[in-house]
Amino acid sequence: MEISEEHVEKMQNPNNGTTIGETKLNPTSNSKPKVVVIMGATGAGKSKLAIDLASHFPIEIINADSMQVYQGLDVLTNKVTPQEQKGVPHHLLGTISPSVEFNAKDFRDSAISIINEVWSRNKLPVIVGGTNYYIQALVSPFLLDDSVEDAEANCLSDSQEDQPDLEVELMSEDYDCAYNRLKDIDPIAANRIHPNNGRKINQYLNLYARFGVIPSKLLQERTVENWGQVDNIRHDFCFVCVNASVSTLDSFVDRRVDHMVDAGLLKEVFDIYTMDADYTKGLRQAIGVREFEPFLRRYIPEHQKCYDESHVQTPSDQTLKQNIQHIVDSPDDDEWKALITEAIEQVKLNTRRLVRRQGRRLNRLQILFGWNIHYVDATKSIISGADDIWAVEVVKPSVGIIKSFLTGESGTENGSNASEETKLMQKDLWTQYVCEACGNKVLRGAHEWEEHRQGRHHRKRISRLKKSGSLCL
Repeated sequence: MEISEEHVEKMQNPNNGTTIGETKLNPTSNSKPKVVVIMGATGAGKSKLAIDLASHFPIEIINADSMQVYQGLDVLTNKVTPQEQKGVPHHLLGTISPSVEFNAKDFRDSAISIINEVWSRNKLPVIVGGTNYYIQALVSPFLLDDSVEDAEANCLSDSQEDQPDLEVELMSEDYDCAYNRLKDIDPIAANRIHPNNGRKINQYLNLYARFGVIPSKLLQERTVENWGQVDNIRHDFCFVCVNASVSTLDSFVDRRVDHMVDAGLLKEVFDIYTMDADYTKGLRQAIGVREFEPFLRRYIPEHQKCYDESHVQTPSDQTLKQNIQHIVDSPDDDEWKALITEAIEQVKLNTRRLVRRQGRRLNRLQILFGWNIHYVDATKSIISGADDIWAVEVVKPSVGIIKSFLTGESGTENGSNASEETKLMQKDLWTQYVCEACGNKVLRGAHEWEEHRQGRHHRKRISRLKKSGSLCL
């Protein structure tokens, strides 16, 4: 379908009419609101692309980064600054209190409301972020929290009032004790979660205690059928993934961490630091917080002690932060500098690992669940740093993809025509595999196991074992 110049002009002017291409942005329309999702690994340029799209479409951006939703740590979480936003409205960006646990269900509920508001203003909602489980929660009809609520609503004879002390009892249990209890009851369900995931352990134990059905039996069929499938009755989604080679992203990530340190990353970490903090909840989960704990745990008490022994007034936080910056900038290679350097290198390493996890998860969504993801390659642009290459290699093809989506030339696929192999893999989401060659590494599901077998680390390990004669063929 050819798009007229009039339609293109309407797309380029956010204040011109209520039409994008041939799709009416009308909240009273019977058609589902269209939503664009910009995905990709850390450092690929998702936020930049979304903002650039505002030159072509009347958009509003909804942040889907699980750390950028929180207030604070603007440098460390790489939030787009007001200047970088170029006047494009952003939602769920730095709006959640860092003391609040904001999960995938919270994101889904918030995003649905915002999408409706954006659509009612005749604008195109654009979801941007690398937290894929946030996006899954929005586009898929299944969440564990929902299944628990549905089960409770349908089992009136075993209502919560019949067992008022159950939740308190489980919450007071030691994680190891609760996890071992779950393993005894339902080892399949226990294999699917981390032993320290207290919230989900409690959910599973509550399911069993209230309804007498093991969680894996209750949830497995629904999980296979729904979790991950693009089957949304509210919205019509278009997925665009900003992609780049891993080596290119590795180099970019390293440079970006260095830039963050120069921009005041350690001052932000100092402000959020608390002795013996819980790094599994809220904003403290962000990469770049925990890595500096060994340094701060020693630095703060020792410097305060030095001031006390000198009978000098206890230093202010501002003084301590300035001293930290002096250590960073100092050419001296003393113990403090070594601790900071080690922490910075660990931030880089953990960010590079995140890039790989994000890539694997995107592959899983496409291969296992049949997501129709449109990839645009930003490799040349990242290497060159040139705006003209970015415009040609990333922005232009993305605009074409979205135009086709809005005019009905292409749409999302819900994976209903998945191959038999894919369907078998879906049924094997709960099986645990153990790779003895890689130190009894635990893999969950056929897809994760197959990815591991094809991975370079596993193949190298197998090769070494064969050469040493330790592997029995």
